[in-house]
Amino acid sequence: MSVAEPTQSRGRALGSVATAITECERCPRLRSWCRLVAEQRKREFRDWTYWGRPVPGFGDPEGRLLVVGLAPAAHGGNRTGRVFTGDSSGDWLYEALHRFGFANQARSVSRDDGLELRDCYVTAAGRCAPPDNRPTREELARCRDWLAQELSLLQRVQVVIALGRIAREAWLRAAGWWDRLPARERPGFGHGSIATLPDGTVFIASYHPSRQNTNTGRLTREMWYGPFREARRRLT
Repeated sequence: MSVAEPTQSRGRALGSVATAITECERCPRLRSWCRLVAEQRKREFRDWTYWGRPVPGFGDPEGRLLVVGLAPAAHGGNRTGRVFTGDSSGDWLYEALHRFGFANQARSVSRDDGLELRDCYVTAAGRCAPPDNRPTREELARCRDWLAQELSLLQRVQVVIALGRIAREAWLRAAGWWDRLPARERPGFGHGSIATLPDGTVFIASYHPSRQNTNTGRLTREMWYGPFREARRRLT
């Protein structure tokens, strides 16, 4: 078997998971909301044909860095069909990934814009844009299996950056650590906090680059770069 074959096999398997995610109908409230947004559209994007479906993860099947977010934005991923693409949060994320060598370009505007991730995979706790950016705990639980399936195929991950508390819990649960570790031993949440799991995986917490955080100064650019700088240092 050539070196490329396992990579191609994982890529195909991730593609199958991605297809299944886009066809998911587990959460009627979310599916109805995403379709409504896609029909009504935002004036700024009135000429777009919105994706309007669940959004799968994206990136390098051999990636050693995993970035976990919350969920697609109504006029971001729900419009473009690619996670963290087409909104201000995505602008922050891909600029940082490019700055630290994990992406070939600093901005992503559509799923066919030429963006390639290097040694990195980006995914989310939820795959449908939720009203008011607030999925329910039940909706997150229904969605968790998709993240678990991706994790089972992303076998080279060494560093995880969780963007927000919900992403932190989603990853810990999907990866099995939530049940395996006593509460006091689970990685906590604080921007820039770092923990090493029993298998050697490094967990880094970060505030989510939402407008609520970036416009208020709760998350500055230098703060934001910290987790990605640390990830690059550990993966060099």
